[in-house]
Amino acid sequence: MLLRLWERYHDAKDKTDTMSRLDSFIRRLTAQRDILNGIADEVKTLDGPVLELGLGNGRTFDHLRELFSDRRIVAFDRAANAYGPSMPEAGNLVLGEIKDTARDFIGIGASLAHADIGTGYEEKDAVTLTWLPEIMVGVLAPRGIAVSGLSLDHLDLEPLPLPAGVKAGRYFIYRRR
Repeated sequence: MLLRLWERYHDAKDKTDTMSRLDSFIRRLTAQRDILNGIADEVKTLDGPVLELGLGNGRTFDHLRELFSDRRIVAFDRAANAYGPSMPEAGNLVLGEIKDTARDFIGIGASLAHADIGTGYEEKDAVTLTWLPEIMVGVLAPRGIAVSGLSLDHLDLEPLPLPAGVKAGRYFIYRRR
Protein backbone atom coordinates (compact mmCIF):
# COMPACT_ATOMS: atom_id res chain seq x y z
CA MET A 1 0.00 0.00 0.00
CA LEU A 2 2.71 2.49 0.96
CA LEU A 3 4.71 1.56 -2.11
CA ARG A 4 1.72 2.24 -4.36
CA LEU A 5 1.14 5.62 -2.68
CA TRP A 6 4.82 6.46 -3.11
CA GLU A 7 4.71 5.47 -6.80
CA ARG A 8 1.53 7.47 -7.35
CA TYR A 9 3.10 10.49 -5.66
CA HIS A 10 6.19 10.30 -7.86
CA ASP A 11 4.14 9.68 -11.02
CA ALA A 12 2.12 12.79 -10.19
CA LYS A 13 5.31 14.76 -9.55
CA ASP A 14 6.65 13.70 -12.95
CA LYS A 15 3.45 14.78 -14.69
CA THR A 16 3.30 18.21 -13.13
CA ASP A 17 7.05 18.78 -13.34
CA THR A 18 6.96 20.47 -9.95
CA MET A 19 8.95 19.03 -7.12
CA SER A 20 10.77 20.08 -4.03
CA ARG A 21 14.37 21.14 -4.31
CA LEU A 22 15.31 17.95 -2.46
CA ASP A 23 13.45 15.78 -4.98
CA SER A 24 15.07 17.69 -7.83
CA PHE A 25 18.53 17.25 -6.28
CA ILE A 26 17.99 13.52 -5.80
CA ARG A 27 16.78 13.06 -9.36
CA ARG A 28 19.71 15.06 -10.75
CA LEU A 29 22.23 12.97 -8.83
CA THR A 30 20.43 9.76 -9.77
CA ALA A 31 20.56 10.81 -13.43
CA GLN A 32 24.24 11.64 -13.06
CA ARG A 33 25.03 8.26 -11.52
CA ASP A 34 22.95 6.33 -14.05
CA ILE A 35 24.62 8.13 -16.96
CA LEU A 36 28.14 7.60 -15.60
CA ASN A 37 27.43 3.93 -14.94
CA GLY A 38 25.88 3.58 -18.39
CA ILE A 39 28.85 5.02 -20.28
CA ALA A 40 31.61 3.46 -18.16
CA ASP A 41 32.23 0.46 -20.43
CA GLU A 42 32.48 2.66 -23.51
CA VAL A 43 34.82 5.13 -21.80
CA LYS A 44 37.06 2.22 -20.79
CA THR A 45 37.62 1.47 -24.49
CA LEU A 46 39.03 4.98 -25.01
CA ASP A 47 42.46 6.26 -24.08
CA GLY A 48 42.98 9.36 -21.99
CA PRO A 49 42.33 10.73 -18.54
CA VAL A 50 38.98 11.58 -16.98
CA LEU A 51 38.25 15.21 -16.11
CA GLU A 52 35.85 16.35 -13.39
CA LEU A 53 34.92 20.02 -13.86
CA GLY A 54 33.44 21.01 -10.53
CA LEU A 55 34.78 18.89 -7.67
CA GLY A 56 32.41 20.24 -5.02
CA ASN A 57 32.41 17.93 -2.01
CA GLY A 58 33.84 15.07 -4.07
CA ARG A 59 30.85 12.71 -4.36
CA THR A 60 31.09 12.37 -8.14
CA PHE A 61 34.89 12.30 -8.07
CA ASP A 62 34.69 9.38 -5.64
CA HIS A 63 32.25 7.59 -7.98
CA LEU A 64 34.53 8.23 -10.96
CA ARG A 65 37.43 6.66 -9.01
CA GLU A 66 35.29 3.56 -8.46
CA LEU A 67 34.40 3.35 -12.16
CA PHE A 68 37.83 4.23 -13.57
CA SER A 69 40.32 3.06 -10.95
CA ASP A 70 43.06 2.64 -13.57
CA ARG A 71 42.72 6.18 -14.96
CA ARG A 72 44.16 9.51 -14.03
CA ILE A 73 41.26 11.67 -12.86
CA VAL A 74 41.87 15.41 -12.78
CA ALA A 75 39.40 17.54 -10.80
CA PHE A 76 38.86 21.28 -11.13
CA ASP A 77 37.22 23.73 -8.75
CA ARG A 78 37.54 27.23 -7.33
CA ALA A 79 38.58 25.94 -3.93
CA ALA A 80 39.28 22.60 -2.25
CA ASN A 81 36.10 21.75 -0.32
CA ALA A 82 35.85 17.99 -0.84
CA TYR A 83 35.37 15.56 2.01
CA GLY A 84 38.80 14.20 3.03
CA PRO A 85 38.76 10.73 1.41
CA SER A 86 37.15 12.24 -1.71
CA MET A 87 39.95 14.77 -2.24
CA PRO A 88 42.18 14.18 -5.29
CA GLU A 89 45.93 13.97 -4.86
CA ALA A 90 47.67 17.35 -5.18
CA GLY A 91 48.85 16.68 -8.76
CA ASN A 92 45.30 15.94 -9.89
CA LEU A 93 43.55 18.89 -8.24
CA VAL A 94 43.44 22.15 -10.21
CA LEU A 95 42.22 25.16 -8.25
CA GLY A 96 41.00 28.48 -9.60
CA GLU A 97 38.30 29.64 -11.98
CA ILE A 98 37.45 26.61 -14.13
CA LYS A 99 37.00 28.72 -17.25
CA ASP A 100 40.66 29.75 -16.89
CA THR A 101 42.34 26.66 -15.41
CA ALA A 102 40.69 24.13 -17.74
CA ARG A 103 42.08 25.96 -20.77
CA ASP A 104 45.52 24.68 -19.77
CA PHE A 105 44.20 21.14 -20.42
CA ILE A 106 42.96 21.76 -23.97
CA GLY A 107 44.50 19.03 -26.10
CA ILE A 108 44.92 16.52 -23.22
CA GLY A 109 42.72 14.00 -25.07
CA ALA A 110 40.35 13.09 -22.23
CA SER A 111 38.22 9.99 -22.62
CA LEU A 112 35.53 11.57 -20.41
CA ALA A 113 34.85 15.10 -19.25
CA HIS A 114 32.11 15.58 -16.67
CA ALA A 115 30.82 19.04 -15.73
CA ASP A 116 28.28 19.57 -12.99
CA ILE A 117 28.72 23.31 -12.56
CA GLY A 118 25.25 24.66 -13.24
CA THR A 119 23.79 26.96 -10.61
CA GLY A 120 20.09 26.78 -11.40
CA TYR A 121 20.14 30.53 -12.13
CA GLU A 122 19.54 31.09 -15.84
CA GLU A 123 21.62 34.28 -15.99
CA LYS A 124 24.67 32.69 -14.32
CA ASP A 125 24.39 29.48 -16.32
CA ALA A 126 24.13 31.51 -19.55
CA VAL A 127 27.54 33.02 -18.76
CA THR A 128 29.00 29.55 -18.10
CA LEU A 129 27.61 28.36 -21.42
CA THR A 130 29.62 31.05 -23.24
CA TRP A 131 32.83 29.09 -22.48
CA LEU A 132 31.97 25.56 -21.27
CA PRO A 133 31.09 23.90 -24.63
CA GLU A 134 34.37 25.06 -26.21
CA ILE A 135 36.40 23.80 -23.25
CA MET A 136 34.64 20.43 -23.27
CA VAL A 137 35.41 19.99 -26.97
CA GLY A 138 38.98 21.14 -26.43
CA VAL A 139 39.81 18.72 -23.62
CA LEU A 140 38.16 15.64 -25.16
CA ALA A 141 39.81 13.14 -27.45
CA PRO A 142 37.98 12.41 -30.70
CA ARG A 143 35.02 10.16 -29.76
CA GLY A 144 35.48 11.15 -26.10
CA ILE A 145 32.36 11.50 -23.98
CA ALA A 146 31.06 14.71 -22.39
CA VAL A 147 28.54 14.49 -19.56
CA SER A 148 27.03 17.73 -18.30
CA GLY A 149 24.30 19.11 -16.13
CA LEU A 150 23.99 21.94 -18.66
CA SER A 151 23.02 21.53 -22.30
CA LEU A 152 26.13 22.02 -24.46
CA ASP A 153 25.59 23.55 -27.89
CA HIS A 154 28.63 22.94 -30.11
CA LEU A 155 29.01 21.61 -33.66
CA ASP A 156 31.67 19.14 -32.52
CA LEU A 157 29.42 17.59 -29.84
CA GLU A 158 26.95 14.93 -30.94
CA PRO A 159 24.08 14.38 -28.46
CA LEU A 160 23.75 10.79 -27.25
CA PRO A 161 20.61 9.09 -25.92
CA LEU A 162 19.99 9.10 -22.19
CA PRO A 163 19.63 5.88 -20.22
CA ALA A 164 16.11 4.66 -19.53
CA GLY A 165 14.64 6.47 -16.57
CA VAL A 166 16.60 9.69 -17.07
CA LYS A 167 14.23 12.47 -18.05
CA ALA A 168 15.22 14.54 -21.08
CA GLY A 169 16.64 17.89 -20.03
CA ARG A 170 17.79 16.74 -16.60
CA TYR A 171 21.31 15.79 -17.71
CA PHE A 172 23.12 15.57 -21.05
CA ILE A 173 25.55 13.21 -22.83
CA TYR A 174 27.61 13.98 -25.92
CA ARG A 175 30.31 12.40 -28.03
CA ARG A 176 33.04 14.55 -29.49
CA ARG A 177 33.01 14.24 -33.28
